[in-house]
Amino acid sequence: MVSFVGAGPGARDLITVRGMRLIEKADVIIYAGSLVNPEILEYAQKSPEIYNSAVMTLEEVIKVMSTADASGKDVVRLHTGDQSLYGAVREQMDELDRRGIIYESCPGVSACFGAAAALDMEFTLPSVSQSLIITRMEGRTPVPEKESIESFAAHNASMAIYLSTGMLDELGSRLIEGGISAETPAAIVYKATHPDEKTVICTVGTLAKSAAAYGITKTAIVLVGEAVTHGDYDRSRLYDPDFETLYRPKTKKAGDR
Repeated sequence: MVSFVGAGPGARDLITVRGMRLIEKADVIIYAGSLVNPEILEYAQKSPEIYNSAVMTLEEVIKVMSTADASGKDVVRLHTGDQSLYGAVREQMDELDRRGIIYESCPGVSACFGAAAALDMEFTLPSVSQSLIITRMEGRTPVPEKESIESFAAHNASMAIYLSTGMLDELGSRLIEGGISAETPAAIVYKATHPDEKTVICTVGTLAKSAAAYGITKTAIVLVGEAVTHGDYDRSRLYDPDFETLYRPKTKKAGDR
C-alpha cells in the first residue's frame, strides 16, 4: 500500500493524527526534503528506508514505490502542506494505476491556513469576502491564461498566492492592473508555523519593498485582501440573536410576544 500524506505547513505537530499513524507503521518513506520538516520523520517507529524526493525524478520515485509494494511493504509518500495543492501527485497516482498498485490519500494542513493562523486571520469575513482564491504566478511552470493574476484580482476576494515570492514586483503590478488598489492590505508569511516564521503586514503596493526589508526571498506565501487587517466587517449572522437556526431559536426582545 502507498499512502500519500500531507505533512502540514511545517510545525512537527501540525500533521494529522492519521498521517502520523501512517508514518509510524511505514516501511518506506519518500519525503519532499526541500520543504518537509525532517522532524516529522521522527514519528517513524520501524526504522524505515528513507528517500528524499528533492533529488529524484518521477521515474525514480515510482521505482522505489513499485519495489517496496512488490515486497509487501507499506510506503508513505510525504508531501508538504496538503498534497492536493501543487503536489504533483496525480502523475504519481496514474503511474501506480498502470502498475495495479493500491494507494490512498491522507490530507494535510496547507500553508495558506498555517499563514492565516500565524496572523489570527479569517479569510471569509462577512461583508468583506466570502471567497478564497488560491493561485500562483507563472514562472518556469506556466499557468493557464484564463487563470491570470489580473483575472482573479478583479474579484477583490481574499487571495492566497503560492510560489511567487521571487516575483513580488510583478505580482504587485499585476494585482493593481487587475483592479486591486495599491493600498489593499497584504501579508507575507515566511515559513509559516516553522520556528523561524516571519510575518510582514504591508500593502499590495509595497509587497516587494517589504519582503526586501525583511530579507525574504523564498519559502513564503502572500495573502491579499481586506480580510488581512480585518478592519471593517459585519458580525456573523450565524451567532446573531435575531437569526434563528435549526439548533437555536431567535432570541426574544423586550416587548416581543
